[in-house]
Amino acid sequence: MITLTHAYIVAGLFFAAMSLLSALDASNRRRIANFLFWGMLAASFLAGGYLGDLGNGLLALGLVAVATFGLGEGKPQTTTPEQRRESAMRRGDALFLPALIIPAVALGGTLIAKETSWGPLLIDPAQATLVSLILGALIAVAVAMLWLRPPLIAPFQEARRLIDAVGWAAILPQMLASLGAVFLVAGVGEQVGRVFGEFMPLDNITIAVIAYCVGMALFTIIMGNAFAAFPVMTAAVGLPIVVMRFGGDPAIVCAIGMLAGFCGTLMTPMAANFNVVPANLLELPDRKSPLNGVIRAQIPTALPLLLANILLMRILAFPQ
Repeated sequence: MITLTHAYIVAGLFFAAMSLLSALDASNRRRIANFLFWGMLAASFLAGGYLGDLGNGLLALGLVAVATFGLGEGKPQTTTPEQRRESAMRRGDALFLPALIIPAVALGGTLIAKETSWGPLLIDPAQATLVSLILGALIAVAVAMLWLRPPLIAPFQEARRLIDAVGWAAILPQMLASLGAVFLVAGVGEQVGRVFGEFMPLDNITIAVIAYCVGMALFTIIMGNAFAAFPVMTAAVGLPIVVMRFGGDPAIVCAIGMLAGFCGTLMTPMAANFNVVPANLLELPDRKSPLNGVIRAQIPTALPLLLANILLMRILAFPQ
């Protein structure tokens, strides 16, 4: 059976490759920083289960320390721009087929693991989606290699080129999700719930739904990631008020609550991997301002989406 442990091994080996290739790249003046950063991340995936809380905590602090001093950007040797342009012209839209393999395998693997009698023998049903996503990525890379026949090292070098461009922000969602779990254990959700109870009368279904969805968006704006806001706001309003007091369907409430949080992601510079990195890559003239062009372009979409999520939760989560 393929489990989450196997997915962690694949991720760990990937980051280990990024670390080694970074160390060998003489064009990157900060290659040692990149080597340490991606190497420590690889260690957390490969050996995190054996290091204990203290060891993993030290790794997290090490990642923060290295990122504080900054990572560099190398110049990996992959296919040339002319080769990529010629390949794109020759194959056209068919180049998107490997990318479509990933969601197809993720969906198919999840359904097989959970809806068939033999699926659990292949994939752990408890982590079916994540495991299937990893399988989809591996299959897509294999198909692309067999079809396009680039140099064997090309997938790793191209991955390093992209990950160097994104930098430390590539793991920001993981770090913020962990921070959300810490906040939950520390009881922040209960305190936020008390604040909502004092300043907002949560004695009406509609008001409770608005409080939860808007709270998810606002807390995501502060934290920079919906995964960090979710445990706090769900413990504060989602479960005790919307689900337990008013009888909302927990699956629908939690799913739409996450979507409401993602609306906040579109409106905050704290979501550096989504909003700051693209602005830098595109070299927008206002990329240094908190509300850069990426965020300003997304706000007119985020606000109607937040309203739509509020309406959907109010309509779908409460049986008539």
